[in-house]
Amino acid sequence: MHPETHLALHHLRAATLRAEADEHRLAASARAPRALRTRLGWTLVEVGLRLASASPAAARTAIALP
Repeated sequence: MHPETHLALHHLRAATLRAEADEHRLAASARAPRALRTRLGWTLVEVGLRLASASPAAARTAIALP
């Protein structure tokens, strides 16, 4: 293969890979807030379940402390 042809193909492939990497970065950054929102939601569910299943005496103690 002629060196100039090889170099042109290399540049084309490198540009394609850079574009794919940029697309991947954009997609990953768009997913991050959703993952954080999901984690926060499940944490709130867990706290709610713990409060709902706490014994009445423990709930009164927890409320009276502050």
